[in-house]
Amino acid sequence: MLLAVDAGNTHTVVGLFDGDELVDHWRIATNADRTSDEHALLVSQFLAQHGSGFDEVTGVVVSSTVPRLTAVLRELAQRYLRVAPVVLEPGTRSGIPILYDNPRQVGPDRIANAVAAWDSYRGPTIMVDFGTATTVDAVSAKGEYLGGAILPGIEISLDALFARAAALSWVDLAGVGTGGAGTAKPRRVIGKTTAESVQSGVLYGFAAAVDGLVRRFEAELGECTVVSTGGLAELMTPLSSTIQHHEPWLTLRGLRLIHAMNTT
Repeated sequence: MLLAVDAGNTHTVVGLFDGDELVDHWRIATNADRTSDEHALLVSQFLAQHGSGFDEVTGVVVSSTVPRLTAVLRELAQRYLRVAPVVLEPGTRSGIPILYDNPRQVGPDRIANAVAAWDSYRGPTIMVDFGTATTVDAVSAKGEYLGGAILPGIEISLDALFARAAALSWVDLAGVGTGGAGTAKPRRVIGKTTAESVQSGVLYGFAAAVDGLVRRFEAELGECTVVSTGGLAELMTPLSSTIQHHEPWLTLRGLRLIHAMNTT
């Protein structure tokens, strides 16, 4: 089985693949101070939940936007899983041309998203990743990673708002509306309370920003398939008028494909 690890600035997502199938997944808070021993303990517990162990893991692939964690995850793979990890970094085969002025500046998660999107849709595609940052990236009709746009993430924006506006208190987005955690729209666009006003501004505002960027991308590329991913994608996708598909494990799927390219 293949262990795919996507270490972002806020969360680390771990996926377990059996062949092409994602059979289990876990999400933990990213902690750059956590050692390889501590990560090994967490991974062993995850695998035990699935009824598996270290001996059944035959490959590891890593995407990390946290440099300190990259070395830790390498050590985890080599010491505990006894495999040479594929780390998505400059020089790693991705199967798609990176048409950035400096390809080394492209985050590995953005490349993994592009690889998975091209594999799924085989045409011009826009990927919207709602993570620590909100990224909007494009793949051409030829399967080239073209670049994209980066916005502050939703939670970062909320943190900045509440830190700078003394009269505002924290508003939880997870329970907006009446439909349960993370899946309901605000009850109205014109908020009748401060909490509703913040919810409307953040959720509808970010949805409008993404839709505006997508339309500007399509003005340059023509009509595209638009797919969302990332920790807040489930909350944001229903509010967008341009996103067509929600792929929560797009990055992990891209990592699986990249692992196969670099081990066969």
